[in-house]
Amino acid sequence: MTILFAPSEGKRPGGTLPPVDEGAFCLPELYDRRLEAIRRYDDFIHEADTQDLKKLFGVKEEKLLTRYRTDIFDAPTMKAVERYDGVAYDHLCYADLSEKARNYVDEHLIIFSNLFGPICAKDRIPDYKLKQGERIGDFVPEKFYREHFGEAMTAYLRNRGPIVDLRAGFYEKFYKIPLPHITMKFLKNGKAVSHWAKAYRGIVLKEMAKRAIMDERSLMAMDVEHLSVVEIIERKNRKEIVYEIAP
Repeated sequence: MTILFAPSEGKRPGGTLPPVDEGAFCLPELYDRRLEAIRRYDDFIHEADTQDLKKLFGVKEEKLLTRYRTDIFDAPTMKAVERYDGVAYDHLCYADLSEKARNYVDEHLIIFSNLFGPICAKDRIPDYKLKQGERIGDFVPEKFYREHFGEAMTAYLRNRGPIVDLRAGFYEKFYKIPLPHITMKFLKNGKAVSHWAKAYRGIVLKEMAKRAIMDERSLMAMDVEHLSVVEIIERKNRKEIVYEIAP
């Protein structure tokens, strides 16, 4: 079982683990490629003016620039799943999970970082800021990772059981899955939702971790509070589970 997940704009500061190095990431054979993207980011944040940095980071207050305008290669790191603190991660409640459930997340979750590309939940990343969809100068992260990591991602996923794609649609620009996989759609009063979709992606991941879900049958049988299956849509290599969120 492998679950694909989006990052979040919000990050927890600090960290107690060593700075990034070759051992920080999964797919170590592609570390040099990943390093290329990180260096472009690091060079840009040291050379860009205030307005370009605000645009890159997606912030309005200048005081926030100081936090992120630091040497990313010297910065302490923490697990990626602990670094992110957006809506989905708040509802995952990783810190409150049992050790067994945390290990499940560590081993089965792939997060698509706007800067670092596809990373495992347990990979070490520093504090950083890169607004979704922003270029780093003329460098387009999603295009870079799609071109250089796609083949390796497919090989990685092929032998790891069912694939559950809980990413927001934007992250298909990083990697579009050519293998059979499961997606989920969340409706409220029959209409697709945004904020609640983020929350329930985190909730679904939490319940999968608590139950150590490893196969499609167990996933389909999993009961999640306030969610009911209203439809299952199959198209080519994708099976979409459509949920209605109870009032």
